[in-house]
Amino acid sequence: MEDPAQLKEEGNKYFQADDYENAINSYTKAMKLTKDKSLQAILYRNRAACFLKTESYAQAASDASRAIDINASDIKALYRRSQALERLGKLDQAFKDVQRCATIEPRNKNFQETLRRLGANIQEKLRIEFSTDARVSNMFDILLDGTSEKEKREKAANNLIVLGREEAGAERIFQNNGVKLLLQLIETKNAEMILAAVRTLSGMCTGHKARATAILHLLGIDKICMWMAVDNEEISMAVCNLLQVITDSLSGEGEKEQHGKEAALVLDTKKDLKMITVHLLDMLVSKKVSGQGRDQALNLLSKNIPRKDLKIHDNSRTIFVIDSGLKKILKVVGQVPELPNCLPLTENTRMITSILLNKLYDDLRCDPERDNFREICEEYIKSKVDPQDMDKTLHAIQTVSGIMQGPFDLGNKLLGMTGVMEMMVALCGSEREIDQLVAVEALIHASTKLSRATFIITNGVTLLKEVYKKTKNEKIKIRALVGLCKLGSAGGTDYGLRQFAEGSTEKLAKQCRKWLCNSSIDIRTRKWAVEGLAYLTLDADVKDDFVEDKPALQAMFELAKTSDKTILYSVASTLVNCTNSYDVKELVPELVQLAQFSKQHVPEEHPKDKKDFVLKRVKRLLKAGVISALACMVKADSSILTDQTKELLARVFLALCEDPKDRGTIVAQGGGKALIPLALEGTDVGKVKASHALAKIAAISNPDIAFPGERVYEVVRPLVSLLNTERDGLQNYEALLGLTNLSGRSDKLRLKIIREKALPDIENYMFENHDQLREAATECMCNLVVNKEVQERFVADGNDRLKLVVLLCGEDDVKVQNAAAGALAMLTAAHKKLCHKMTQVTTQWLEILQRLCLHEKLEVQHRGLVVAYNLINADQELAKKLVESEMLEILTLVGKQADDSKKQHVINVARECLVKCMDYGLIKPFSQA
Repeated sequence: MEDPAQLKEEGNKYFQADDYENAINSYTKAMKLTKDKSLQAILYRNRAACFLKTESYAQAASDASRAIDINASDIKALYRRSQALERLGKLDQAFKDVQRCATIEPRNKNFQETLRRLGANIQEKLRIEFSTDARVSNMFDILLDGTSEKEKREKAANNLIVLGREEAGAERIFQNNGVKLLLQLIETKNAEMILAAVRTLSGMCTGHKARATAILHLLGIDKICMWMAVDNEEISMAVCNLLQVITDSLSGEGEKEQHGKEAALVLDTKKDLKMITVHLLDMLVSKKVSGQGRDQALNLLSKNIPRKDLKIHDNSRTIFVIDSGLKKILKVVGQVPELPNCLPLTENTRMITSILLNKLYDDLRCDPERDNFREICEEYIKSKVDPQDMDKTLHAIQTVSGIMQGPFDLGNKLLGMTGVMEMMVALCGSEREIDQLVAVEALIHASTKLSRATFIITNGVTLLKEVYKKTKNEKIKIRALVGLCKLGSAGGTDYGLRQFAEGSTEKLAKQCRKWLCNSSIDIRTRKWAVEGLAYLTLDADVKDDFVEDKPALQAMFELAKTSDKTILYSVASTLVNCTNSYDVKELVPELVQLAQFSKQHVPEEHPKDKKDFVLKRVKRLLKAGVISALACMVKADSSILTDQTKELLARVFLALCEDPKDRGTIVAQGGGKALIPLALEGTDVGKVKASHALAKIAAISNPDIAFPGERVYEVVRPLVSLLNTERDGLQNYEALLGLTNLSGRSDKLRLKIIREKALPDIENYMFENHDQLREAATECMCNLVVNKEVQERFVADGNDRLKLVVLLCGEDDVKVQNAAAGALAMLTAAHKKLCHKMTQVTTQWLEILQRLCLHEKLEVQHRGLVVAYNLINADQELAKKLVESEMLEILTLVGKQADDSKKQHVINVARECLVKCMDYGLIKPFSQA
């Protein structure tokens, strides 16, 4: 059996060696084995010291308290508790503990100094609290006074928002009846005051579960939903953000780190979260809710109901929404804006609803759950199909159409329901414009995935051609044409699989471009022209003609910037086609021969899909202003900007960044900023593509211009994500170049790179056989060694980091040599210990150093001489080693050269080395005869 006293000693040794985890384990084991109170007190206070070192302040305070409970005058335990309490922000309690220490040992200068410091901090905290109270009160006075000047009110509103984002400010507002006063601001009906109040409330709720719960109950979910329902986009979005922040805080996401401030009460938030969901579902079908409000309610449901990770087993929120709200969602997706009694909608509402349906369906875990979803949809559609009431039937077909834009397979099944297709055929032949519009749009959505849309393949072309020929209505003509475009693009990029006769696709595309440029046609209809081009531009002739048509390109970009976000996917798809940034399967020659031999179809590449044509198209897109359109698309704050759309945008950006000459233009037009969210959110493929585009920009741009302000720190993570073996060599290389550029800017950026755990990966690439990768990694390390934390890694015992750098200095590749010599010069200048270590890591060190000091490249030679100077300067023994070698001849040879402005810096370092050796008395001054 282990001895507690021995375990205590073992813990002490670990503590002295800075191994706090093992020290904690030894003390904990000893505690379990002893009943000796005095030993227990020592163990608790020792463990408290470990917790202080590991910044576990709540545990440190707890352990110190236990030691004090055993021995009330344990001065070490009292002081340790004081340190922990100070870090936890409990200054008054920390002050009391130090006061007791100073009473026991009045001459201890450390205690007296701590008393003075804590006293001053407490005074400052009180001053801030009182001044904050006064500021809060003053701001509300200005805001609620109708006679105060507009400029004063705006300033007070902004100050209030800023204050609400700070923990101390948020708490003061909350304690000083602030929520009631903010309610008064909202009731002024003044848009600016409402926005200021809502944004302040958002700040107060962020990351604070208890305060968010209290504010939700003080305001009432009814009121919050009523504010979100207003017909004002800015207010509706601000309230949506408030509800999102409350939801995040209640579900524990995005909590602010509260050092040791343990929650006083455990809040059961499930009821509140369910209440929010029920109210959002009710908003969907209320006529009192504006289109903006409905969109925001749908966005909130889309973001918070389906699981964020399918590995989580619990999908009860989705099941609850399907059981109690699916019919409400179907009612929205089935709305026909042109019919009377339609709910207030925006141009985005139906698309957002389709996306929500898709997310809910994807979140189901088994066939019975999917069958239940389908049965509710079937029952709903059956209840709407009524041959006697065309408007009701329209609603049914529109619902099927909306579902096909979401969970397509389910929509395709619903299309096969008895009577649905017959109704669509009847609607196509109707005299009413709206009947034809709804039917043709449904046919278009039904032809999205041709391999699974069997009915459409057999009947769609005939139906759509019939509509196209007969109708004189432009709106219907465009839609019918888009349906034909979709059906005609079944061969994808395969030149040999043409659905239409030679030249037909170009004619269709020409017509689409004509409609696109016709500003007299409404936006909703012109949008369908882009939808057509999204399919037709799979044809190389079509895409080449399209990028030549600058007015058509700019018309598409202008549409992408409008409030109608349903166009995003079509524009992104068209741009992916024009830049050929889709995945292309490489053809294996042997398999092609085999396929030809067995008379199988072999995909053909169009001559205009070759690299030089693609590059020309990229240049034309950049000239036409594609970057500003892309930046605008990325900003879309809506669930319409799906992960798939983000991936398409990332693909386009990467294609546009291919030529280094274009990257300056991309940065100047906001491309760098737009890429960051694409690199952080979306599909895995999309994030990698966006990260690679960022790496291309970061590798050659001035980071201060490309990513101004704090944004530059957000670029680090995407670049680090490219440093793994799953990525290809070019992605690794350009990420390393980007990190090299960033690490040369500031120590704060170097720290960020370290915090993202990039160092082990960068070190691995320094071992790479690939010259360029090794060179890029070494250059990056050369910049990083300026940082103290990185230097400590080299100083630590038991690693070969310094040996690697020394050996890289002996490489044949000049760039690798130069970077490694730079790193070695920095390291030996920073730590004398590393000067000694350098001579021990490899027997070749002296030969390598001599080669550096004789290098034909002045930059490398200079770095080598600086290393020599650092060694001589560090220690007389090291200087003696160098003087006794051929190094003395090299230094003399370089130092005796005549002054020369081109290499003066090199000559000067050699002379400084010789002077230092003279100071040691190792060599005598050279006297001229």
